[in-house]
Amino acid sequence: MEIRARYTLIGLFTLATVAAVFAFVYWLNHAGGLTQQALYRARFDTTVSGLIKGSAVLFNGIRVGEIVALELNPDNPKQVTAVMSVDRSTPVRSDTKVGIDFQGLTSSPVLSLRGGAPNAASVASTDNQPPLLTVDADATQSLTESARGVLHRIDGVIDENREPLKTLIANINTFSAALSKNSDKVDGILSGLERMTGGGKQSSAPIVDLNPVAKFPEIPKIPEGQLVVPEPDVVGSVFNDQVAVVTPTGDRSTAIVAKWPDTLSRVVQSRVVQSFENAGYMKVLGHQPDTLKVDYQLIIDLRSFQIVASQSPTAEIAFSAKIVGESGQILGAKLFTASVPATLSDETSAAAALNEAFDKVVSDLVVWTCKTA
Repeated sequence: MEIRARYTLIGLFTLATVAAVFAFVYWLNHAGGLTQQALYRARFDTTVSGLIKGSAVLFNGIRVGEIVALELNPDNPKQVTAVMSVDRSTPVRSDTKVGIDFQGLTSSPVLSLRGGAPNAASVASTDNQPPLLTVDADATQSLTESARGVLHRIDGVIDENREPLKTLIANINTFSAALSKNSDKVDGILSGLERMTGGGKQSSAPIVDLNPVAKFPEIPKIPEGQLVVPEPDVVGSVFNDQVAVVTPTGDRSTAIVAKWPDTLSRVVQSRVVQSFENAGYMKVLGHQPDTLKVDYQLIIDLRSFQIVASQSPTAEIAFSAKIVGESGQILGAKLFTASVPATLSDETSAAAALNEAFDKVVSDLVVWTCKTA
């Protein structure tokens, strides 16, 4: 009997020790432990779903205590009073606001104390009760209530603008139908914008070139002065770096798709300069250096450089030329034109027709310039 009694006492002592340890740990974590605590109250006029005894109390995001009691007001069932045990060193002021926040993956609710001006007075207790803190009304709304409020306001906006919304949707349907009917035109406009801005896929059109004039009729005299041929101005149907093929009415045709190695004005300038050199006039430049004295300038305005795709296609070139002297006077002016039959079987044939017309007008240009200058 004595041995059994000793085992019983040892067991009871062990259980008491374990219980005391758990109680001490709980006291340290939840009742403030060795720190001095202060009690505060917060009175809510709305639901505090999820708050329980032991829920954390945060001050500016830092845990400073916990809820030690939740009390209903018998005289006003809508009111709930939460009693908080907070570290006494927490700077709670009379203007500190109380709200409900949610934390963690489980969104467990906590009481949140916010702010307070440094010069605000400390909160005071009344009627031997813990001090009562101000509750932020907006902060006590639950997420469900907030969502319902937002949806209610959205529903009101939609209801007030029901007719304008119907009109807007009808206009969108009309616009979509118009786009569908004119999709080919829209594609053409977008393709044109891509070509104009240099965007989109790079063209794979073959490149053709102009040839300078190699043979000339007899030229009695080659001028001694310096001649500059600036880049021609474009005033007619010239498609930048593409070979211009047009219908008899002037619309663009796709019978031949080819490109020049550069913009047509630069190609013409270069081949005209080379043609003068082939004729023996070597004092010809495409650009005027700052230190070079210029006696003459040959101003060219391109008016037409195209192939007309008709029943009898022709290559047509037209430009005006003016010889300007050193003092700015015009020494001579003339219009040069040429039209030769063309073949649109391929790019090479089309380029050959343009080269034939170019040979005629530039040959006349070189002879006329040498006689006039």
